[in-house]
Amino acid sequence: MMSTTPNLMSTTPNVLGIFPSFAPGEFGGVQASGRDAWDGMVEHVGAGRAHALCYEPETSKAETILRALRIRSCPDIILVWHLHLLKLLPFLQSNSARIVLFLHGIEVWRKHNAVMRSLLRRTHLMVTNSEYTWARFLDSNPEMSGARHQTVHLGAGLPLDTEIAQPAGTPAALMIGRLCRNEDYKGHREMIQAWPLVAAREPGAELWIVGGGDGQPGLERLAQDRGVGQCVRFFGRVSDAEKESLIARSRCLALPSAGEGFGLVYLEAMRMGRPCLVSDVDAGREVIDPPECGLAAGPGRVEELADCVVRLIRPGEEWDGWSRRARARYEARFTARHFQERLVGAIFE
Repeated sequence: MMSTTPNLMSTTPNVLGIFPSFAPGEFGGVQASGRDAWDGMVEHVGAGRAHALCYEPETSKAETILRALRIRSCPDIILVWHLHLLKLLPFLQSNSARIVLFLHGIEVWRKHNAVMRSLLRRTHLMVTNSEYTWARFLDSNPEMSGARHQTVHLGAGLPLDTEIAQPAGTPAALMIGRLCRNEDYKGHREMIQAWPLVAAREPGAELWIVGGGDGQPGLERLAQDRGVGQCVRFFGRVSDAEKESLIARSRCLALPSAGEGFGLVYLEAMRMGRPCLVSDVDAGREVIDPPECGLAAGPGRVEELADCVVRLIRPGEEWDGWSRRARARYEARFTARHFQERLVGAIFE
């Protein structure tokens, strides 16, 4: 049976946030959204009533547990920003706290063991970054269907005060993401397999791939084998400034992933007026609402992917419309402030 929601204090509640690292460096989507979420929580309740416990990569699990045990205050709300950080609850004075858990994506789409199921039952509210994430979670954990749930779409950054930049002369589609062999669902292989069809219809078209990882050598070999090694460019890891430059020079962002829980990278592209190619099976559709701000294709359907890419990299009225609507949708729904307001509303309603 799910936990009932305790009555919150009539005064401003004390909030404990449990997050992955806030340390500067290369953030993933969970860390980046967590930083924005916590900034919004601190602003809402005040710095004196908000305290964060972060699990740092260089810190042992035992040390993190000791830090949890040293927390003597009894928070009214505990916001847990990653499923596996629920394991810290037994080491906190949390019996009277309202537990809010944010579910992000692939790590929750499996059947969980008895210990984790027990911790999940202690939560009072489950928040997901998309309806897709919630549906996938319930597919593997149908016993949680009675849990209190709310979808809170993410957001990132501030609106730009400049005109939409014109793309470079090269008709390029840009992919941004880790190239890890154990995360082979982002659509890199499928895009490379589709590129001969794209190049035949759009001579000079290039596929730009940003990100590093142990999967890059295999993707480079695939590009050579498909005869498109000269027009598939690997940039590796880049700085934020370099990433923004590549987005501005490209004509579209392409990430036809088979399992995206949300995809902050879509927002980065939309913010700069770039339409997106998403898959027709995951949460990318919730972000870009195809065909409003781009197109959706089956991640394994090579000809369909090629057709979509060709449309998205061709200049003209169709591209201009996608570009305008992408920025407008970002500014109306997906800034960091929109996300913070949605999250605060879900937790304190």
